[in-house]
Amino acid sequence: MTDHKSIEDALFESLLTKETFEGYEDPEKFKQYIPKIEQYKKELQDAILDEYKVDFPKPIDELVEEQLDAVDYLYKAKLLTPEEIKITDSSASEIVQNIAEGRWTAVQVFKAFAHRGTIAHQFTNCAHQLFVDEGLKQAQKLDDYQKKNGKLIGPLHGVPISLKEQSGYKGKITHAGYVGLIDNISPKHSVTTQILSDLGAVFYIRTTQPQTLMHLCSGNNFSEKTKCPFNIALSSGGSSSGEGAVVSFGGSAIGIGSDIGGSVRSPAAFSGCHGLRPTTRRLSTLGGVSSGAGQESVPAVYGPLTRTIGDIDYMMKTYINEGHPWDYDAWSFYMPWREVPKPQATDLTIAVIRDDELVRPSPPIRRGVDTVVKKLKEAGVDIIEFTPPNTELAYETVNKMYCCDGNEKQRELLAKSGEPLQKLTKWSLNYGEGARNYSIQENRKLNTIRDALRNEYNDFMVQNKVDFILSPVYNNVAPRPGQVYNWSYTTLFNILDFPTLAFQTGLKQDPEIDVWTEEDQKYNFRSKLEQLENNNYKPENFKHAPIALQLSGRRYRDEEVVAAGKLIVDDILKVNLLH
Repeated sequence: MTDHKSIEDALFESLLTKETFEGYEDPEKFKQYIPKIEQYKKELQDAILDEYKVDFPKPIDELVEEQLDAVDYLYKAKLLTPEEIKITDSSASEIVQNIAEGRWTAVQVFKAFAHRGTIAHQFTNCAHQLFVDEGLKQAQKLDDYQKKNGKLIGPLHGVPISLKEQSGYKGKITHAGYVGLIDNISPKHSVTTQILSDLGAVFYIRTTQPQTLMHLCSGNNFSEKTKCPFNIALSSGGSSSGEGAVVSFGGSAIGIGSDIGGSVRSPAAFSGCHGLRPTTRRLSTLGGVSSGAGQESVPAVYGPLTRTIGDIDYMMKTYINEGHPWDYDAWSFYMPWREVPKPQATDLTIAVIRDDELVRPSPPIRRGVDTVVKKLKEAGVDIIEFTPPNTELAYETVNKMYCCDGNEKQRELLAKSGEPLQKLTKWSLNYGEGARNYSIQENRKLNTIRDALRNEYNDFMVQNKVDFILSPVYNNVAPRPGQVYNWSYTTLFNILDFPTLAFQTGLKQDPEIDVWTEEDQKYNFRSKLEQLENNNYKPENFKHAPIALQLSGRRYRDEEVVAAGKLIVDDILKVNLLH
């Protein structure tokens, strides 16, 4: 184990060549922030209601060592009442219907989800903030409104929604993973938080994210890393780390994450739920905190995480068509959500990427692709094997775009507190050319490459009558914490700006089946990055990790992607994440 670790560390260090890390860390300055961090942590701990506290069967470190499936334990140990299970294992649309018809109250629903979500936090460390009392008052107001007016306040009336912490929340600290922003109190809700509130959503949890918001894991200086609910030895993904964990555990009906390089899809895939990266400008990002203000080359988007594809459709439709984000954010397109029926399997042509030519997928991911392709073919889908073009160019270009300002904004935000840099922060600051500041002309050349790539992929789909592209979300299942380096499978669709749905296949990693073959053992790595990733896959370390894939469509065909997701997940794979 030590040998493997030292080899990994040496490989990792050898790839950190683009950033000196000067001007970031300052231990003396950071000391001033430690009391504030401790107070922040204490407030989170104190916010766990006594009646929601879990007695662990063993110390948490032992449970991690055993790779505990916390979701399985929730049911077996009967940590919730049958009524709470019934409520929290309902879709958002079912919740609204049951409240509308008087079977449940908003308070009843809220208490069930707040209980389950607080349990989720204790197992997975998914929360930055809990405010159950405040959420309970919100739910009571909804019940009072319904009683007085005989109707619901909106289409999300009483639906518990979790929020990634970076999305501004009125009167609360919004630090986005940067210690230097621990005093940043949002004067008002972000546009998306406000729209959801106006439509009737209730909030009680704001969730974890990594330092810089640019990891596929959750490391920051506020909390321990967030864990996958189905194997708490694994990462929940990132950067919407807590969203993946709390939604997959059943602690919220809908979660709101953000995605600039895979940050909705990675946590959905790793943690065990579904997640949509919409095309840019469909959901408002105004009022959120990040280093990306003014960056137009590859913008971040907000997107939903849920346990049903139907709820992704429901959230997108209600948020866009009744929330009208374009009225509050000029950046958002006026583009109502269209009603698109589920397609017929026999009418579909899907191109399959098995390997993006950069990093070889691990055995469970290969099995996931094989299984899904087989079932799609049996259902009548026309499958085309697709070797994606120019993936190295796409990966290099998108990584340069992330750091075009020479990491200036990241340096400013991190240096404010002088906080210690996380391992994966050092990795992310080395993307592209790292500390090198691009000129406007150089940035425009990158945009020209981006546009050529978009046209190349669009032409392929049009000329070959391809409806969707099916691919891995990542070259592995959920990684061990801090051991995730490659995001080529997700960032491809960020630079292309293709709407992409990460979905669960219903399969889990099996250490007996998902092993490297003899042929694999003779494989010659194409890069140090591939070696770093592939060496980390040891079958016995990933027990029952969820196996997920992603489905991508052409720009602004989000509705078609979600409709096809219903066909594939509900009808063909028959995946049901609501136990």
